[in-house]
Amino acid sequence: MRILHDYQGVPIRLTDERLAHILEHPEMAGLEGAIEETLTHPEKVVESFSDPQARLYYRFYVGTRVGDKYLCVVVKVLGEDAFVLTAYLTDRVKRGVRIWPKEE
Repeated sequence: MRILHDYQGVPIRLTDERLAHILEHPEMAGLEGAIEETLTHPEKVVESFSDPQARLYYRFYVGTRVGDKYLCVVVKVLGEDAFVLTAYLTDRVKRGVRIWPKEE
């Protein structure tokens, strides 16, 4: 298990099981470092409309195995505990309550 920190210094757990789940998807191979970079230097962070305890951290990457995409790292926040649920590549940022940046 690794402890990563987000852009605000909040500790976030990334378990071996969750990392293995993420890396089961071939397009995610080699993006382990990008997961940490997305948490520490996100371009956008939104709170999920469907689950207010889920925060979605986004950062855009050029030239992934499937083209230019956003990496989305989904973090579940339960009180003082925060952990990575999953991470995936996507074409767009999902709608949600904007957490960061406060204004665009």
